[in-house]
Amino acid sequence: MTRNAATTPAQPLPCPFDEAFARDPHAVHARLRAAGPVHRVALPDGSPVWLVTRAPDVRDGLADARFSVNKRHSTTGFSGFSLPPALDANLLNVDPEDHLRLRRLVAKGFTARHVESLRAGIQDCVDELVTGLAQEIARSGEADLVGSFARPLPLRTVGALLRVPAPDQERFSGWVATMLAPRTKEELVAAVGHAHRFLKELVEQRRGAPGDDMLSGLIAARDDEDRLTEDELVSLAFLILMAGSETVQHVIGSGLLTLLTHPDQLAVVRADPARLPDAVEELLRYTGPHQTAVRRFPTEPVEIGGVRIPAGDTVLFSLASAHRDPERHPDPDRFDIDRDDKAHLALGHGLHYCLGAPLARLQISLALAALLDRLPGLRPALPVDQLSWTTTFRFHALRALPVTADL
Repeated sequence: MTRNAATTPAQPLPCPFDEAFARDPHAVHARLRAAGPVHRVALPDGSPVWLVTRAPDVRDGLADARFSVNKRHSTTGFSGFSLPPALDANLLNVDPEDHLRLRRLVAKGFTARHVESLRAGIQDCVDELVTGLAQEIARSGEADLVGSFARPLPLRTVGALLRVPAPDQERFSGWVATMLAPRTKEELVAAVGHAHRFLKELVEQRRGAPGDDMLSGLIAARDDEDRLTEDELVSLAFLILMAGSETVQHVIGSGLLTLLTHPDQLAVVRADPARLPDAVEELLRYTGPHQTAVRRFPTEPVEIGGVRIPAGDTVLFSLASAHRDPERHPDPDRFDIDRDDKAHLALGHGLHYCLGAPLARLQISLALAALLDRLPGLRPALPVDQLSWTTTFRFHALRALPVTADL
């Protein structure tokens, strides 16, 4: 029987993203998943959303064409993702026809062949950063793996694709970090404004001095071929820089911590480095930073798990909950690189599958391999329960990871 679980105005919507969620998001996901496949809840800003919790429904929903990512289909005034049009017209926020047009413009920069051609440069960057990390540990006794290694690696990699100067990479990363977890609305507005102005200036600078980088190619597609709008051009640059750096950074940080706190699995990887790709896939499932996928809006009423969701309402598919669903992943709270089925949703599914997935996997693999090989006795410099995390309904990631090693 179909149910419409809408809550009347007299019944405030529950917000599961509270202090208990910040302490242990997986426990909250487990409770919600056990209680039902779909929940009508409020985000911290009060926005009403439908939260989908179970793996089959999440996977099917991500590939269901009835769920639009374009906010013009929203009827509830969802306020959780407020970006100006000049940053919002990217692959994450447009539907099939425009999505495929934009995707084709950047796809050649992320083919398996092109990504493999980047391997040597990424390896050089990894080696340089590991050397710097070792020197910092030798000098001070410890170093922050996130700030000194996990954060700069993908910034340099993606920055090289767009030819963004190193100082600007750091500034941009700071603005994105603020956007993902702002303390105030004013802070969010300021960060968005800074990123927007920076990208507009970068585009104009590159127009005057084009090269063989990806941004120059996108500018040519805009100016010479009229294949995208100015807003789409700036939005694509924003997405490549943001998405290309955030996921990799967080998986390296939390992934290394996971390996170091699971010595049996770490021993397997150390004994046979060829198992590292298996470890990376399990890390993406077990500790992927994204709590939910990009919000969707049904273009018609849709039923999930016996719950009827009206057209235009905001729907969040919980990736973190799906990855710990025992009906899909046996013993899901166990980190196990020997799982027979390593499929996950950490890099998306369907039309919006991450275009940069091969590049992300390469960076994570090279980073973890170098850290484990070159830093003997690598270990956290603080008790695990003293580490600081940023946790929102969108993502869960380490703020810092102090490490030490036997040098």
